[in-house]
Amino acid sequence: MATTNDLKNGLVLTIDGQLWTVVEFQHVKPGKGPAFVRTKLKNVMSGKVVDRTFNAGVKVETTTVDKRTMQYLYQDGTDYVFMDTSTYDQLHVSSEVVGSAADYMLENQDAIVATHEGVPLYIELPASVVLEITYTEPGVQGDRATGGTKPATLSTGASIQVPLFLETGTKVKVDTRDGSYLGRVN
Repeated sequence: MATTNDLKNGLVLTIDGQLWTVVEFQHVKPGKGPAFVRTKLKNVMSGKVVDRTFNAGVKVETTTVDKRTMQYLYQDGTDYVFMDTSTYDQLHVSSEVVGSAADYMLENQDAIVATHEGVPLYIELPASVVLEITYTEPGVQGDRATGGTKPATLSTGASIQVPLFLETGTKVKVDTRDGSYLGRVN
């Protein structure tokens, strides 16, 4: 248990049986009336963001979320298997928990796996990853000056938009948050 005066970004709270992460908080002391804390909370499971106001000094229930760097090994049916690099324990994570991160995960790549009481909550990937283009249409001579884009399939099976001059076999840097092309890698 903690009070609203102890809130900080990244702290995980249990409210109505659900886990919420503090995204932003602001202590407000109006000229008239009691102080309060205005927060922006993000649901750990669904990603939904809500604004919530607490009276100052109110007790809130905090929860510990264990974040560990784990190595992605392979896909086993609908589950993804991760290994803790320090203990070599393997953890099966369902495809619902992995979500869109699967589009940017290669085998033997490190990721942060957040768990609560042994149950995987979500996967955090690095901000960008380097992947190879396995298929894209060839660029037509003369199209390069316009700065247009074309679809490309990556080694993970994900499809992103890349500049016209890129060819199959090129390694590219991809933003894992929105799937945008960041640059070519030699």
